[in-house]
Amino acid sequence: MSFVLVVRLTVQEGKDAEAAAVLRELADATRQEPGCELYIPTQDPDDPRSFLVYEQYVDRAGLDVHAASDHFQRLAVGRLTPLIEGSRERTFYETL
Repeated sequence: MSFVLVVRLTVQEGKDAEAAAVLRELADATRQEPGCELYIPTQDPDDPRSFLVYEQYVDRAGLDVHAASDHFQRLAVGRLTPLIEGSRERTFYETL
């Protein structure tokens, strides 16, 4: 069974290109983590300020390692979070 996190967020007006670049960089680094099975950032074609990130890890510990990583702290916390408008929605799942 894998551990899945789905993140939905909206960024501030005019910040969609910057957010997309940060998410691409974050995806490249995250995919190198041994506990990461999938990391897929997506952008709504009709609302480019709206993003959904599908993350899949071997287990909850894999997600915990990701959250503690230098690249997550630098990119997600340091660069992406300040671009978010409102709150982000995080939903957790397990594969069947």
